[in-house]
Amino acid sequence: MEKVGCETPFDRFDQQKPHCNFGMAGICCRNCNNGPCRITRKSPRGVCGANADLIVARNLLRWVAAGVAAHGARGREIMLALKASAEGSLRLPIAGEEKLRKSAVQLGIDIEGKTTDAVALKVAAALLEDLSRAVPEKHKTLSAFATPERIEVWKDLDILPVGAYHEVFEALHRTTTGTDGDWKNVMQQFLRCGLAFAWTSALGSSIAMDSLFGLPERSTVRVNVGALKEGYVNIAIHGHSPLLVSEIIKQGRSEEFVCLAKENGAEGIQFYGICCSGLSAMYRYGGVIPLSNAIGAELILGTGALDLWVADVQDVFPTIIDVAKCFKTTVVTTSDSAKLPGAEHYGYDHIHSNLKETENLAKKIIRRAIESFAARRDVPVFIPDYEVNAEIGFSLEYAVSRFGSIDVIADALKEGKVAGVVNLVGCSNTRVVYEKAVADVATKLIENNILVLTNGCASFPLMKLGFCNQEALDRTGRELRGFLEPDLPPVWHMGECIDNARASALFRALSDASGKDIKDMPFALASPEWSNEKGLGAALGFRLLGVNSYHCVHPPVQGSENVMKYLYEDTGETLGSVMVVELDPSKLADRIVSDIQEKRKALGWK
Repeated sequence: MEKVGCETPFDRFDQQKPHCNFGMAGICCRNCNNGPCRITRKSPRGVCGANADLIVARNLLRWVAAGVAAHGARGREIMLALKASAEGSLRLPIAGEEKLRKSAVQLGIDIEGKTTDAVALKVAAALLEDLSRAVPEKHKTLSAFATPERIEVWKDLDILPVGAYHEVFEALHRTTTGTDGDWKNVMQQFLRCGLAFAWTSALGSSIAMDSLFGLPERSTVRVNVGALKEGYVNIAIHGHSPLLVSEIIKQGRSEEFVCLAKENGAEGIQFYGICCSGLSAMYRYGGVIPLSNAIGAELILGTGALDLWVADVQDVFPTIIDVAKCFKTTVVTTSDSAKLPGAEHYGYDHIHSNLKETENLAKKIIRRAIESFAARRDVPVFIPDYEVNAEIGFSLEYAVSRFGSIDVIADALKEGKVAGVVNLVGCSNTRVVYEKAVADVATKLIENNILVLTNGCASFPLMKLGFCNQEALDRTGRELRGFLEPDLPPVWHMGECIDNARASALFRALSDASGKDIKDMPFALASPEWSNEKGLGAALGFRLLGVNSYHCVHPPVQGSENVMKYLYEDTGETLGSVMVVELDPSKLADRIVSDIQEKRKALGWK
């Protein structure tokens, strides 16, 4: 890429140096036009009188509110699609009937004698209500799936959310000029947004997706750039919403388009996964090759092997257009929320009134990919020669079917065959060596007999470096290796970033089987390289469960000793969990191992 003059996110990071210390510490405020204001010893308050504590807290609240909106918006699309499928206006079968009916029962919906479509309408209505509720009532998903112990904790703290829309609305309201001046009160709204994120934007969206598209299935995939295939119409799926993506893959595998591709000189049509849309397609449809997370997307384009890049929504950097031009790759956008200058657009409108056009949109996109293949014959291709197998498609449901009962895993946890369980997730961050922190933490965890769950961006290095196949048992501690042999890897790939809901479901099942509260169990959330608003929300969601979160990158709170103390210490008393930041990944892993051993000791386990 350097030879052809294409910059990458890593180049742009270097060009940003030196970074703004005020922004990194969280003490820069641009909420009104009297500023921007920055806090120093000389000027300890902004024009409005806000001090460092208030400014840091307000900035943090706006971040997590954006995370609620991000996952919530993609979830809304799937909830609407579930409703449209049940009504018959969207030609998409409901593939996850068992998940749908089980979720309906948990939500208190009567399913006796009801058709699948009738149940789907009720579930979609409940999920959409939790998303958009304005009048205070019981949050249905939270009430149905959270533990009684946690609900009491949240009730006592007065942080139970009304609905996702309301909490984002309120977060933006109270951080406007001259409104909430109490940093502690702002952080209380921060916690409400965390619950809205966890139980609507994440779990609610996950229920809708699994109901509509079905649960993942355990399978083996080839991973990394060496799996790119020359001579095929190569289509990259990048983003976070599987709705149009599912139809694109269906059409791309149809006889009509495979024949058309061959008529244009291709051997066939091949799909590749970038970020979460790629992961969702990978574990649901098979044969979709995962290549990279968001930060590395431009590197994949730099191989010159991609004919068409489907950029749907979220974590698609605008500069992919510049790189695509270097290699004559066609870029297609599919969301009204995520357009790119220079891209072609075939997608849903702002209000999703054209969901019924899904099949036609997908066909247009596949035809465009074949045209792009035919026009790119002279583009040089460079494919690094590295690929590896990865086992994917893990879930609570798979674990129960594989072992016969959740009690088998719970007993292994008590006996020390499994020392603990860590959900290792999160985006990548150019402030640390790319993907190294994730790999370093995973290495030490499995060496110490800790089972690792993963999803989203952090799962890409774990797949690429062989953690997700059985050969990784050679670097796994003796007890855990003995429990997993012969066919299970020490890292279980659970899907895309919204599938943190799968990890929390496994945590809940294991704690129930052990007769303990989640906060007392040897669990952890590790997000070493987190970099965006959704990552902040995901970590907060697990801390609200009473599970510590561990990171190699500080949040922008160092300008406020009070907010730092609140996150790093004080929530230990109220939530039973804290945010732990250690810049050295090896030391961070040591801290996780030590804290898990302390949990085991407190439980009286080996």
